[in-house]
Amino acid sequence: MLPRSDPPRHATVVVIGAGPRAIGWLERFAAARFAAAERPRVVVELIDPFPAGPGRIWRRAQSPLLKLNSMVEDVTMFTDDSCAVEGPVRPGPSLLEWVEAVRDGRIPDVEVDPYVADELARLRRGDFPTRRLHSYYLDWFLRRAIADIDDRAVVVRRTDTVVAVESADDHELVRLAGGDELTADAVVYAIGHTGSEPNGEPADLIRFARRHGLRYQPPAFTADADLSAFGPRDVVAVRGMGLAAIDLIVLLTEGRGGRFVRAGDALEYRPSGREPKLLLGSRRGVPYRSKISSTLAGEAPSLRYLTPEVVARLTRHPDSLDFQRDVWPLVEREMLHGYYRELFTGHPERTSRAWTDFRSDLDDIDPHSDAFRSLLDDSIPDPGDHLILDLFDRPLTGARFADRDGLQRWVRVHLDDDLRRRTAPEHSATLGLFTALLLTMFALAPVSASPAWTEESRIRDLHGWWPAYFSYVASGPPGHRIAELIALSEAGVVEFAGADVRVQADEGQGRFVVSSPSVDGHIAVDALIDAWLPPAHADRTDNSALRDLAVSRAGSFRHGMLRVDPSDSRVLDATGRPHPRRWAIGPFTDAPFAGAFSRPNTNALSFRENDRVAQAVMQRIDRAAGGPSERSAVARTLALEGEAR
Repeated sequence: MLPRSDPPRHATVVVIGAGPRAIGWLERFAAARFAAAERPRVVVELIDPFPAGPGRIWRRAQSPLLKLNSMVEDVTMFTDDSCAVEGPVRPGPSLLEWVEAVRDGRIPDVEVDPYVADELARLRRGDFPTRRLHSYYLDWFLRRAIADIDDRAVVVRRTDTVVAVESADDHELVRLAGGDELTADAVVYAIGHTGSEPNGEPADLIRFARRHGLRYQPPAFTADADLSAFGPRDVVAVRGMGLAAIDLIVLLTEGRGGRFVRAGDALEYRPSGREPKLLLGSRRGVPYRSKISSTLAGEAPSLRYLTPEVVARLTRHPDSLDFQRDVWPLVEREMLHGYYRELFTGHPERTSRAWTDFRSDLDDIDPHSDAFRSLLDDSIPDPGDHLILDLFDRPLTGARFADRDGLQRWVRVHLDDDLRRRTAPEHSATLGLFTALLLTMFALAPVSASPAWTEESRIRDLHGWWPAYFSYVASGPPGHRIAELIALSEAGVVEFAGADVRVQADEGQGRFVVSSPSVDGHIAVDALIDAWLPPAHADRTDNSALRDLAVSRAGSFRHGMLRVDPSDSRVLDATGRPHPRRWAIGPFTDAPFAGAFSRPNTNALSFRENDRVAQAVMQRIDRAAGGPSERSAVARTLALEGEAR
């Protein structure tokens, strides 16, 4: 007979990170335990040097001027009936519903600072909340997740940093910077966005700036960057015009005491005198398209080309699928179909023929051909209603200006036109475009981890070009930020440098030299900021836990991303084998990118991944603590031994 031994008193799960992704996992873990027939004792250790709940990116200790780029009603941390999860759906308030409940006293356990108290009083549907307000929502969500966990589980929050994890027999030893060592039955890496050591051009620019006494800020999280070196007499070149650049502009203008005021229908900027002058340039030469606030007026949106049957056919064979060759042409057609369907069915007075006739021609024509442009000319009288995707993506293509003033005027007109088309009811066709792109993203999300993708396309497209393009079209700044950018340009605080901007580290001059094919000449400056987030290279990260995975070879990396098993996000080791006790979720992995929170009713990818990992960890700790499956195995063994006797 096998010797019996009492099971451990409890199992331990260590979660490395305590930001939104980590607490989203915790909520799914609590839901999985709630649904389980038997619940072994477990201690969950949440470890993060930043505040648990908001984490690094959304922490309260940052400027109250910084905002989300999502409207308050489009943010939730809770599952709903759209979510295809194994664990039980546990609905909760969206950020807007939470704001309303806090405001009228239905959620009483939230005490906010004066800035957020004022924001809570006036925030309404369609507004963009501050990161500081969002930090309170995330803190409350964490407290609710902890309160909802069963009485056989304990959650411990540690303000510390994991420096190493070592496998030992059937458990993991987790070493902390503060000197503690934890014994874990399961480890979940949920670190979120991490910084990375400067490499390549940023490293070269750091050395160049030091040699010549210049100021250079490499890619960084905006709230973490030290901007004190950029003073009011500086001309600062800024590369990048995405969301990080918008935040930077806010901090260096309004954050320096400048004010935006209304003068009739116009918005004006009143400088404080403490702002530097900002020279903005990027590949496109224009910022991301602003958020949309119009509503659809025509037929309900649906996919026409990238259907589930088409996606299934495309992903049938491993290592064969290329996004640019096989998928992007279908996405383009969906975008055009979504835009023109809304234009023809929602605003038929702006067209000269029936939608069904136009759609039939649209199905058969090359959207990059002269015939396509002729179709638009024949069917849509106003050229301003024509959508040409190449120009929509790169609006400065082929444009050259005699002087910089001409470039400034053109960009301001472009920004004003974009803002009008993203907000005015008569231009809801732009929302049709956005909706079509969103539906394609949802259609592709379930197969993003498919083995059908070629290695090149997986890295180049799924982790590079495609999410960047989606962000340009669908995840830009709030509309009022674009209006403010126009005002800053008119005030001379911001100057647009043009498209395909080039920054040369000129050793002869000892300065940064900025140029663009959009306009002749160049500008030499003594200060440069690269305004984008640090690349998610997990093997060059500044995070000690991820560095340990690389050094110990307990994790393997593919093009800078930590490799995980697509079925349940287990960490893959250097031989490609899934680790029995380690999981990883977040932007540092090679899994499809999924934000920590989501729009309600969208079957969010991150919620599904959190749920899968929660279920897998439950199975692991059940075995570790002698749970039902373990006890059943022991019982079967004893029964067999009894029969043998």
